[in-house]
Amino acid sequence: MIQVNNVSLKFGKRVLFEDVNLKFTNGNCYGLIGANGSGKSTFLKLLSGELETTTGEITISKGERISILKQDHYEYDDKRVMDVVLMGNTRLYEIIEEKDRMYSQTEFTEEDGMKLANLEAEFMELDGWNAEADAATLLNNLGVSEEYHYVTMKDIPVKLRVKVLLAQSLFGNPDILLLDEPTNSLDLEAIRWLEEFLINFNNTVIIVSHDRYFLNKVCTHIVDIDYSKMKLYVGNYDFWYESSELLQKQMRESNKKKEEKIKELQAFIQRFSANASKSKQATSRKKMLEKIELDEIVPSSRKYPYIDFKIEKEAGKEILKVENLTKEVDGKKVLNKVSFTVLKGDKICFIASDDMVKTILFNILSGKEKYDKGTIEWGKTIIPGYLPQDNTEYFNTDKNILEWLGQYYEIKDETVTRGFLGRMLFSGEDVFKKVNVLSGGEKARCMLSKLMLQEPNFLLLDEPTNHLDLESITSLNKGLVNFKGEVLFTSRDYELNRTVANRVIEIKDDGTIIDRPCTYEQYLEENKK
Repeated sequence: MIQVNNVSLKFGKRVLFEDVNLKFTNGNCYGLIGANGSGKSTFLKLLSGELETTTGEITISKGERISILKQDHYEYDDKRVMDVVLMGNTRLYEIIEEKDRMYSQTEFTEEDGMKLANLEAEFMELDGWNAEADAATLLNNLGVSEEYHYVTMKDIPVKLRVKVLLAQSLFGNPDILLLDEPTNSLDLEAIRWLEEFLINFNNTVIIVSHDRYFLNKVCTHIVDIDYSKMKLYVGNYDFWYESSELLQKQMRESNKKKEEKIKELQAFIQRFSANASKSKQATSRKKMLEKIELDEIVPSSRKYPYIDFKIEKEAGKEILKVENLTKEVDGKKVLNKVSFTVLKGDKICFIASDDMVKTILFNILSGKEKYDKGTIEWGKTIIPGYLPQDNTEYFNTDKNILEWLGQYYEIKDETVTRGFLGRMLFSGEDVFKKVNVLSGGEKARCMLSKLMLQEPNFLLLDEPTNHLDLESITSLNKGLVNFKGEVLFTSRDYELNRTVANRVIEIKDDGTIIDRPCTYEQYLEENKK
């Protein structure tokens, strides 16, 4: 159990948290949500002891072990994968190292023998004999095959390092598990496995995640950070969203009734205060008026960008036809005679075990990358708009946001551009920020702004939710549901896939495809069998 008592955290004059009182108990999974910059990751660092509170205290039940998902993928470059996972249980790993050191000695004293006996006893108590088997099971379940278990971290792909660090945090049944964006870079199968793991995990879990479906699936509680305060809700993300919206609605309706009552009383007082026969009633109503207090409705610190993909001109019947598309990379056919036709109204989600393959396909369709064989035939009325996964090349400039957007679209009235950027949460002086110093989320909103102003009738989106916060993802989701054109997209966001896709194309490991005219949920159900 973790008890948070009157905790505040300040950085200079800035107050990040104030008077936080929370209790995190065993058997529950807590989703930590809040706007970007609200301090979600910082709060996890407070709980782990990496940061100290300004005031108040955080207490952890005696003897309970905390495990944290590390974010530095290069921290263990010279360590074997198996060792990195075992290091998740610090005490067990210390015992393993000390035992190995002592057994390698050529001479033993009686004191050494006693020490080894104690180490062996503690090793058994911590289930040390099963440690490597348990670690291997975790790695396998997350998609790290046995060929990588005993190689150094620097010799495995970066996307597997993420999984190794996740396995490290889960290893050894920790009492308290702190996970910051655990689904980042995970493939579909690994996410599904992690969901089941956390649902069946009996200890305390605290998670920061931008994946709405994941929060709904695993969380029993939501901790909402807003204006330096934290409020605990029982239930998952959807329950929090509906509850907070309902509370705001009830407060607005209550205030409306109170305001009507106030006007009624004021009118009576004004009309009869000078009337001797009605003066007692007027005085009574004055007292009633003084007792009426309006509920304080504090607007949320969350801000939702306005994402709406308008179409310059509607597409004709012919949209896109791809035939026998082939692409080879390093001697391997990543796309092998791929053929599909996009029909009117299609919103197609692309699935592949290798993210690179999806990006190659989207780069080819956008004209950014060449292909070896096949044909791509766009309809004459199609205006495609492309949102790449890697947007680095677009921001290698010292232009500010206003100038950056202006280079793509000549809008004579600057107030129009500023108004548009304001709806994308770049207000006031923000528009003069240099684009090369923007955060990942700000760059993503710039790219979405650029795409919306293009007014395409066909969208190509490669992982569009990357770097976006929950509010921006929600707005993007609504924008894509309402979009009247056709969409090809890849995304790890379950909810977006579920609500947008009406067709799924799976790119197999041999470069061929399986085209499924079904929803994302139907695809997952069929894929289970």
